[in-house]
Amino acid sequence: MRGVSDPEKKRKIIGKCFIDTFNKAALKIKEVKFLAQGTIYPDVIESSSKNSKSDVIKSHHNVGGLPKNMKLKLVEPIRDLFKDEVRRIGKQLGLPNSLLERHPFPGPGLAVRILGEVNHIKVNILQEVDSIFLDELRVNGFYNKTDQALCVLIPQKSVGVMGDRRQYGFVVAIRAVNTTDFMTATSTPIPHKLLNNISSRIINEVNGVARVVYDITSKPPGTIEWE
Repeated sequence: MRGVSDPEKKRKIIGKCFIDTFNKAALKIKEVKFLAQGTIYPDVIESSSKNSKSDVIKSHHNVGGLPKNMKLKLVEPIRDLFKDEVRRIGKQLGLPNSLLERHPFPGPGLAVRILGEVNHIKVNILQEVDSIFLDELRVNGFYNKTDQALCVLIPQKSVGVMGDRRQYGFVVAIRAVNTTDFMTATSTPIPHKLLNNISSRIINEVNGVARVVYDITSKPPGTIEWE
């Protein structure tokens, strides 16, 4: 990942790592015939295909990324369903709300929530920011009022003031959206008081962050994840 800033290249590198690791693990398992994946229809649409007229929006390693010589048979029972349909099925099966209402997390992890090159310092910062944001949403009853909440570390630094000292730190964007099928989405109207609390906690508790912004872009034209 060193020196790589293009989001599509980052996704492909992480996808290849996933596949290579999977292959090594699969070879150690005997008498297993199937691989089950939780691929859903938005993954297929965003990854597109050679036969599709639409552009590839984002590559998903679970769509067309598995090795062709894989001996296991692929099982994707919810491939043609949207997330709201999957949740309805889960509810009918009696799965707990804590599982059904859990927010999506990208396959490539925080690497696609860090714009530009990824390193350990940026990952540690974003982990702390993400923890504070989700904690505040849960404590204030907003976690289940939004369908996906996330934080993005922007590779642009900004001047700030801590006490009587100047600081020069990263900008982070926080984002929360409401959606049913994850193909379209609108920004969650989080109260300004809560946004102020979130911003204050992040800047005071996370070393290296000087500014917090709230992303209100709808999908389309934006995507839910920045990369």
